[in-house]
Parts: sequence; structure tokens; C-alpha cells
Amino acid sequence: MASNGRKAGPNTRLAHMGNDPHGFYGFVNPPVVHASTVLFPDAATMAARNQKYTYGTRGTPTTEALARAMDELEGSAGTIIVPSGLAAICVPLLAFLSAGDHVLIVDSVYHPTRRFADTMLQRLGVEVEYYDPLIGGDIARLMKPNTKVVFTESPGSNTFEVQDIPAIAAAAHAGGAVVMMDNTWATPLFFRPLDHGVDISIHAATKYPAGHSDVLLGTVSANAATWETLHETFITLGVCAGPDDVYQVLRGLRTMGVRLARHQESALAIARWLESQPGVAQVLHPALESHPGHAIWKRDFSGSSGIFSFVLFGGGQKQAHAFLDALEIFGLGWSWGGFESLATHVFLGDRTIAKGDYAGPIIRLQIGLEDVDDLKADIERGLAAAARV
Repeated sequence: MASNGRKAGPNTRLAHMGNDPHGFYGFVNPPVVHASTVLFPDAATMAARNQKYTYGTRGTPTTEALARAMDELEGSAGTIIVPSGLAAICVPLLAFLSAGDHVLIVDSVYHPTRRFADTMLQRLGVEVEYYDPLIGGDIARLMKPNTKVVFTESPGSNTFEVQDIPAIAAAAHAGGAVVMMDNTWATPLFFRPLDHGVDISIHAATKYPAGHSDVLLGTVSANAATWETLHETFITLGVCAGPDDVYQVLRGLRTMGVRLARHQESALAIARWLESQPGVAQVLHPALESHPGHAIWKRDFSGSSGIFSFVLFGGGQKQAHAFLDALEIFGLGWSWGGFESLATHVFLGDRTIAKGDYAGPIIRLQIGLEDVDDLKADIERGLAAAARV
């Protein structure tokens, strides 16, 4: 979308992308199409499948609207919509890996990704190897003749290491591998993976696109070189999302820019404040100048979202649980990207490389849309409780 030759801003594009109201009687939002069977006008058309929609698993006006919106955000050749963020990880891995192949996965990856790799992929005969998130272009040393996929996630899950994605992508492509990235933290508003050499961008649309902690959905957006293989695997597996969830995410996209701006502002304010609080050893937020990966984040990203971690000074599980149990506003729950603030105790026991040398237990915070002063007061309650243990 452009106005007088000028590219429209992100919130303008989010408000209008994905559907044409005049294509459906002028209604602002696209229809929610519940469909399995699609009828054909005659036998010849049916035999040739010579019409836009042929069956519910192969797309509807509802799924097409969200896919078009994601393509515009990502700059991708095509997008598939799947029932969860985890499905958005599994489908492309299954599309590009076979028995005898080798996959490199960042060690700071989302835990369910690791579980899928260590169980399903290994059972299918895929060699799984994890790499240091700070490896950069040196990942070339780990490439093998049978390395087919390099799977990245930046910032890293829970500890927020920032990877040098362009360097990793260049090395991976030199070795003939497809590069995938879980970009849920940044969304395409703050980082566009395909612009930095990534082939396939993955999102848990459950989080910021949906934004209300009541939808499960995933999106996978591919460049032209990988789209046909991804799409064919998606059709073969039949992993399609329900129309109501798709519609809810498309609706959530309209306000994602406004919500992200609030998440970003509040999270940064709290992260900076936490750096000066007693009982806090370290704050793990890439947008802070103190973060080891800040320079790469500043080079590649245009913003930061509402989730980060901090390290308590000393102690272990007892201190972490005391902090969490004292909270009154922050909820104790998984996921993030919704309107409410959440807190969890980070587990790093599954890692083999990026274990880190932290001064105490790590607490992950999802900063919601509440008032910052109220959230600070809640965190102070938690810190005081941890200090008493």
C-alpha cells in the first residue's frame, strides 16, 4: 500500500492488508468461511480442479486473507497457516529433512522444538546437532555434506542471545542448506528474516498477532526457492487451521503495531529499572546497552518486544518460587504476547552448549499492557520475598 508514491507506515498497512472489502459486498472484514466440500460447476472443471478453491484443506477466503497479509509483512512468496506455533516449526522441518540428513539447531531454541528434534526427527533417521547461538559465520565449521537445514531463533528462547543471522545464513547457503528462523519474538514489524538471508520465517501467531491469549495458530512464510516444497508438504500433511482461529489472528493483526509499541515501551522501562534494583544480578534484554548482543540487535532489528529475562542475585529454585508466589498482577503461565503480564522460572537443563554462567535463577517476564508503575510495584513484592528466603 502506498500513498502519493510513499510507502504507507506499518499501522496503516496492518489496518488494510490481507483483504479487499469491495470483493465481498463492501464489508470491512473478510467472511469467516467454514468449509470442507467445495462444489464445481461441471465434471470437467472438477477433473481438472480448475477453480480457485477446491477443498477446505487447500484454502478458503479466510485463510487466504491472513496468508496475503503475512506475505506482505514478510516479503514472502507464500505463507501456510497451521494450528499452532509448534506445528509451524514441525511442518517446514519435515518438508526439508529426510533420513540420513543432518540438521543444525541453535542450542537456545524453544524447548518444544528441541523435543521434536530429539524424538521425531531422530526417530526418522535425521542427525540432530546443536550449535552455540554466538557462533556467527563460524557455523561453516559444523556444516557437513548432508546438512540440509540450519534452524535459528533470535533472540534465543529465555536467555535472549542475539545471533548474527546474515553471517549464519551466508555460511549455510554456501553449504547448500535451507535456513529457517523462529521469529516470534520480533514479529516482521521489528525483523524481517527473509531480508537477512533466511529462507523460511516461522511465527507462533498465538502470541503478538493474536494478542489476547485465546488463540492457537502458526504461520510459515517462505521465499520463492522454498515455497513449492513447503506448500506441497503442508497439503500432504493436511495440517490446516480452523477458520475462527484464522479470523481472530487476522483481526488481531489490525492492532498488533499499536500493542507492540506499548509492549516495547513498558518492557524497556521495566528492564532499565531492574538493572538498578537490589537482588538483581543481570537483565537479559537485547535492547539494553549492557546486553552482550546489543550491537547486532541494533544493526539488524528495528525494535524490541515485551518479553525478556532477569537473573536473581544468588539462590536457586526456592528464591525463584518465592519471587513468583509473591506476585499479584503477573500471572504464572506459559506463552506470551497477550495483554496480561506473565512470569516464569526459566529452565536451562535441556541445553548442551549455551548453559551460561548465571549468578542465580532466571526469571522470564512477559510485560503486558498494564501500567508500568503497577508492574514495578508487583516486581518489588517479588524481589522482597526472594530476599527473605
